[in-house]
Amino acid sequence: MISRIDLRGDALPEGPALRDLLPRADFDVSAALEKVRPICEAVHHRGDAALIDFAEKFDGVRLDQVKVPAEALEKALAELDPAVRAALEESIRRARIVHREQRRTTHTTQVVPGGSVTEKWVPVDRVGLYAPGGRSVYPSSVIMNVVPAQEAGVESIALASPAQAEFGGLPHPTILAACALLGVDEVYAAGGATAVAMFAYGTESCPPANMVTGPGNIWVAAAKRYFTGKIGIDAEAGPTEIAVLADATADPVHVASDLISQAEHDPLAAAVLVTDSVELADAVEKELEPQVAATKHIEDRIVPALKGRQSAIVLVDGVDEGLKVVDAYGAEHLEIQTADAAAVADRVHNAGAIFIGPWAPVSLGDYAAGSNHVLPTGGCACHSSGLSVQSFLRGIHIVDYTKDALAEVAQHVVTLAEAEDLPAHGAAIKARFVGDEQMSRGWKVPESK
Repeated sequence: MISRIDLRGDALPEGPALRDLLPRADFDVSAALEKVRPICEAVHHRGDAALIDFAEKFDGVRLDQVKVPAEALEKALAELDPAVRAALEESIRRARIVHREQRRTTHTTQVVPGGSVTEKWVPVDRVGLYAPGGRSVYPSSVIMNVVPAQEAGVESIALASPAQAEFGGLPHPTILAACALLGVDEVYAAGGATAVAMFAYGTESCPPANMVTGPGNIWVAAAKRYFTGKIGIDAEAGPTEIAVLADATADPVHVASDLISQAEHDPLAAAVLVTDSVELADAVEKELEPQVAATKHIEDRIVPALKGRQSAIVLVDGVDEGLKVVDAYGAEHLEIQTADAAAVADRVHNAGAIFIGPWAPVSLGDYAAGSNHVLPTGGCACHSSGLSVQSFLRGIHIVDYTKDALAEVAQHVVTLAEAEDLPAHGAAIKARFVGDEQMSRGWKVPESK
């Protein structure tokens, strides 16, 4: 059901050479980019009418309007299963605890007497958040996007999720209920590239946003790439992935269940076990069969994901070699199920989120750990972070120097400007202290009074 890659015996290669040996899904955003271009431009030129046409084409339902009425949000919350509501409320509570601690404060650094640099943090004015539809419903993604934006202080928050024919063209009612719980009352029935285009360009019903965040399929990723430079984005999310670094102390039942839990997202989902224990590998492979047989989404998601080129059991000589492999892989979700798991986890450099030991499975992080589950995929964890309050903030430096403080450093500024062949930069300093006749290469700043 899952392939093996044997990296034992020889020294592991470094960098890209090691990454090339590891499993990864095919995910060609460049090819998808050409297909989303006309969709995005149709939204640009035709606004809501294009969104309505695309909902009929892609989602099989003709909308009367794109914006979700307030009464639909209220109705969805009123009719929400009490147990689901309690679970969502607890997820929100825990996410707020974590994300509130991420807030940044204004800080002033006194560089020299009379010269300071202040860094203040300003939230993005307006964000468009995306919650996927399609194979599953993701109210958890509503929480993971909305909470950090709110804790960052974003004043204008809009959310889009695909129209559902089953629900009369509205997004899934659990999505709407989650929005209502969070106090988000601007919601749109728009999916995929059309939602990103709506936020980027704006339409009759939806003002443009400064930034778009949220997970999605390849069409969402391609649309984000299309609009890079026009709007801010969190990341071009690829297929979801889990890597488990485990040794002989790991429970094969736990490991197998965690691999399956990620595989049920999508046929392109990646499930990777890295281990130095052949016995564990054998036991996990044996355990996959009955667990897969006992679950849902077997043929359309789980089996294709586990059998795909993106999933594998990787055999290594030891935990040290396993760490090299998982760092090269840069998993979205990385579980450490080894002896002294916390110490091993502390040595990891590249991961979207790390889950330590047998009692912190990825499923916990997806819903109720308090952490964020919008994380870098496709190896991007080597340079990118998951969604956080920081994602929605801009740091602005405020420079405040007195005449004396500028005079002290003026000659250095002039020297560096001339070294870069930018004499006007130096002249802008000189003009503050001397007349034109003194502006020469040998100019010196007079003693400040």
